[in-house]
This record gives sequence, C-alpha cells and structure tokens, in this order.
Amino acid sequence: MSTYLIGDIHGCYDELRALLAQVDFDPAHDTLWLTGDLVARGPDSLNVLRYVRSLGPAVRMVLGNHDLHLLAVFAGISRNKPKDHITPLLEAPDADELINWLRRQPVLQVDEEKRIVMAHAGITPQWDLETAQLCAREVEAVLSSDSYPLFLDAMYGDMPNNWLPELTGLARLRFGTNALTRMRYCFPNGQLDMICKDTPEHAPAPLKPWFALPSPVADQGYAIIFGHWASLEGRGTPEGIYALDTGCCWGGNLTLLRWEDKTYFTQHALPRGEHAATPKAS
Repeated sequence: MSTYLIGDIHGCYDELRALLAQVDFDPAHDTLWLTGDLVARGPDSLNVLRYVRSLGPAVRMVLGNHDLHLLAVFAGISRNKPKDHITPLLEAPDADELINWLRRQPVLQVDEEKRIVMAHAGITPQWDLETAQLCAREVEAVLSSDSYPLFLDAMYGDMPNNWLPELTGLARLRFGTNALTRMRYCFPNGQLDMICKDTPEHAPAPLKPWFALPSPVADQGYAIIFGHWASLEGRGTPEGIYALDTGCCWGGNLTLLRWEDKTYFTQHALPRGEHAATPKAS
C-alpha cells in the first residue's frame, strides 16, 4: 500500500495515466492525493474528472482556483475562456453529474497518522491547523449547499487580505477561499498579497512567499503539500513543505511524490502542439 501525491493535472489526462502506470498505481490498495486544479489549460479536463471520480475512496483531493472557476462557468457566473479548453466538459452528457461531484470535494485534506496537510495554494501563516480546518469546512459547506451560486458570484476579489476571527459572511468565505486556493505571497505580518505572481527572486520587497514565513501548522509537526505555483518548478521550499505543481500543461512535467520513501516520479508533457516556453502563473 502506497501513498502517491500528484501536482496540478490541468486536464493532462494522458500524462496522468502514464505517470500512474510508472508506479503501478492500484486503487484497490493505494491512495492518490491530488493538489487541485484538475481542469483547464490542458486538453482533456473531461476525462480527468471522469477518471478521478471513478477512483472513489482511493482519491484524496482538494479543489483549486481553476476547479472553482469551472463551477462558476457552469453556473453561468463567469465566462468560458477558450484558453481553458473546458468546452467539451461543459457540453458532456454527464456534465451535471461531474459538476455536482466536484463541488462536494474538500478544499483541505489532513491526515493525522501521516501528519500531512494539503491545500491547493498552501496554508496562510496567519492560521494554525484548527483555524485552517474551520475555514475550510465553512467553504466546503457552502459549496455543497443549494446557495453555492451566491458564493461563487462573491468569491472573486482580493479583499479582505487579513485574517480576523471576527470576519463573517461572504468576506470570511472569500478570505478562506483565497488563502487556500490562490495565495502565493504575504507581507511580513502575514497579510495576503493577491497581485504578485513573479518568481520569488523577482518579487518586490517586502513580499515573501507564504512558506518563507513562520508557519504555525509546520510548527505543529505537519508536512504541507501544495500545488498552484508552477513557476517554482517544485523548488525553493523549506524542509517539510512540498511544492508539486511543475507545469505539465505548459510543457513541463507532471510530478508524483511517493510519500513512504519520498521518491519523486515525473512524466513530461506529451506532444500535442505548441506549449508555452516557461511555466505560467495560474
């Protein structure tokens, strides 16, 4: 029995299946953790969702910002961007079924036995684990409720950018969503900066990657797994914090980490036309 963690798939279905074949993944015995952004940018979001859904309890995944955007597009709240290549998914006969399954997936995963915490963007340094779990449950509850379109309509925006326990309503949900699915940089006091998408060596002062600030969750003895930040190329994080998005949809790799022995496996993007030369912010 093995635990496999894979970075952002972004519709790269063929690469996902090839990568899992490398490790002889067996859903009857193994567990597959996915950092979110299953859809968009790559060529086959529809089959990614169908396959991941078919794996049932063998999968532990979180939603990413592109997954949430897909939900908003399907709900008629946001527009379908051609570069996301999600039209076949939106028009599929099982689209309703897939979307309703997707919106009931978590935004945070915690494994107490393995001491693993996973969120698409990471964990803001303003949160301990208990706060992260509370805010994640609130977002998950509204996504799985009948009022989820109201939340999706209000989730776009960069404010508030500072965590306060007294935040309420849609402002609180927006902060939680941004912290779990969009965050990259923070100010030294932990406030989120939702604008900068540069690589760390080019980020303006005083901004720092969220993982460069003291982390109450890491101090509690948990490893933190995240995706979202393809331009990191999996490098530059402190010990115990793992960046797994390595830009497959941009012509890079899809990366898998086998947790038990910390061995990495990669599958390079398969040929399918022109790719961007370098990973993009997403």
